[in-house]
Amino acid sequence: MVDDKKSFVRISDILVAYALFVMQNYLTDVWGLSLIHAALILNIWNGVYRILPLFFLYLVDKYLGHLKLLVFTSLAYAAGITMVAVSTPPLANATGTCKRYEPECVGRAQKGILIAGLALIAVGVAGNLVSLLPYLTWKNKSDGTSSGQGVAIYQIAGLIGVVVVSIAGAIALPYIRPPTLKFGIPAICSVIGTSLFLTGYSKYTDATPPYNSPLFNVFRVLVAASLKSFRSYPESNQSYHGHEIGKMEFTTTRCLGGLHKAAIILRGEEIPTGKSWTLCTVEQVEEAKIAVRMVPMWMTFIVCGVVAAIGDTYFVEQAGKLNRNIGRLRLPIQVLLLVRRSTKDWLGSKVTRLLEKYRRDRAPSYGIAVGMLCSILCCISAALVERMRLNVVRSHGLLDQPDEKIKMSIYWLLFQFVLLGGLEAFLDNSMSAYYRDQSPGSVENYLVNFIRGVTGLGYMCSALSVYVVGKISEKGGRTNWFQHTLNRSRLDYYYWVLAVLSLLNLAVFVFVALFYRYRKPEENGRRTPDAGGSYTDGYNEGDQNRSCCCFC
Repeated sequence: MVDDKKSFVRISDILVAYALFVMQNYLTDVWGLSLIHAALILNIWNGVYRILPLFFLYLVDKYLGHLKLLVFTSLAYAAGITMVAVSTPPLANATGTCKRYEPECVGRAQKGILIAGLALIAVGVAGNLVSLLPYLTWKNKSDGTSSGQGVAIYQIAGLIGVVVVSIAGAIALPYIRPPTLKFGIPAICSVIGTSLFLTGYSKYTDATPPYNSPLFNVFRVLVAASLKSFRSYPESNQSYHGHEIGKMEFTTTRCLGGLHKAAIILRGEEIPTGKSWTLCTVEQVEEAKIAVRMVPMWMTFIVCGVVAAIGDTYFVEQAGKLNRNIGRLRLPIQVLLLVRRSTKDWLGSKVTRLLEKYRRDRAPSYGIAVGMLCSILCCISAALVERMRLNVVRSHGLLDQPDEKIKMSIYWLLFQFVLLGGLEAFLDNSMSAYYRDQSPGSVENYLVNFIRGVTGLGYMCSALSVYVVGKISEKGGRTNWFQHTLNRSRLDYYYWVLAVLSLLNLAVFVFVALFYRYRKPEENGRRTPDAGGSYTDGYNEGDQNRSCCCFC
C-alpha cells in the first residue's frame, strides 16, 4: 500500500526540515559566510522549490503523470540530503581538507557538493508539493476507499508516527551537535523511506496523464489573440469557436475583450482537430482571462514572500546567539519552527472552518488581508526585539564577539514566529478558498501553484531588497546596515523598512480587492453569474465594446 510507505517518507521529511532549519547558522559558523551571503543561498533555495512546481505540474499533465514524477523527485530528495551530509568536513578526506568544523576546513569541492545537494532537495520538495497529495487521493478513490471509511491500522500508525516524530525530532535532533550526524540521520531515514516506497513500484498504478496542460492553453490564447488583434469583432455569436452553451462549464465575461479574438473563426478558416495557435474555444479564452485578471492580486503576494524569507534566515541567526535555557532545561532552536508550524496548522483549521461557514464572495479576501496584517505586526515585533538585542550586545561589549551567547532569552522571538505562522495560515487557506471559488477546476491547481511561485519569487526578491536597502543606507558615507556579522548589522532598521513596505502592500491589495469583480461561491453545484456575463449568452451578438480593466 502506498500510504504506509509514504508515511515513512513524510517522517524523514520532518527530520530533514528540522535539520535544514539551522542551515543559516551552519553556513555562518562552520563555513564562515557573511550574514547576507548565507541568507542569499537559503532564499534562492526557498524560492526555487516554490517556483519549480509550475514546471513539474506541466510535466505531469503533458507527459509523466504523478507516480513517475514522485519516483524521480523522491530519488532526487534522498540524493540531495545525502550530499548535504557528505559535504561536512569530517567526510571530506578525498578533498584533502581538515576534519574540524571551521571555515578553513571547507573546500571548494565541499561547497559545490552542498549547493548541488540543496538543489536536489528543492527538486524533491517541489515534486512532493505537486504530486504526493493528488496521487494519494486518486489512489484511495481508485481503491474504493474514502477519508471516512476503511481506515486501516497502518494508516493510523503512520499518522501517529508523523506526529510523534514531529515532536521528538524537534527535541532530540538538535541535541546532536556534529553537523555530520545532524544531516546524516535524516539522510539515512530519507534513503530508507525512498527505498521502501520504490519496493512496491511495480504494483503501483497511476492515472493516465491528460496530455493537456491548462497553462499551455493560456499561452495559446494569448498568441491567437495577438495574431488576430487587428481583426474586427463579428456580428454574430456563431463566429466564435465553441460558443454553444452546452460546452461551457462556467460563466463567460465581457472583461479583457481583446482575448475574445482568439476564438473568432475567420472566413475560410477550418476548425482544427487538435491544438491550434490561431484558434481557441470560448472556454479556453475564459480560462486564460481568469489567469490574467488575477495578475494584479498575485503581485501583492511577492512582499509576503519577502517577509516570510526573514523567518528562515535572519530570525534563525538571531535565535542562534540568544540564551535558550529555561531554568536548567536547554531547549533547541527548532522549538521555534515547531511553534511556527503549530500556529500555522491550528490557525489554518480555524480559518478553513470560518471560510466554509461564511461562503461570501469576498470572505477569502478578508482572510488574505488579515494575513498581510500579520506580516506587518511580525516586522514590527522583529524590529523591537532586535533593537533590544543590540542594546544588550552593546552593554556587554560583544559587538566584535559574534560567537558569544547573549544574556537575553530566545523566547523573545516567540511572538514574531507566531505571527509568521499566522501570516502563512491566513494566506494559504484564504488563497485556497479564493481560487476554489473564482476559478474553474481545470486551472485551479495551476493558479494555486502560481501563488506559491509568486511567494517563491518574494523569497528571491528578499536578496534584492537587502542589496537595495544596503546601498541606500550607505549613501552619504554612512555605514551599510548589513555587515559581515549579526552584531555589527542593523537588522532592526531593515525590519522597519519591511513593515512600511508591508503596509503599502496591504493598501495596494485592498485597492485591487475592492475593484475585483468576484464570482459568487458555488451554489447547488454550479456557479452563479457575475457582473461580467450570464449563463444564457456572455458573448452578446453585436456587442463590440468588450474591453475593460483587468479587475472586472
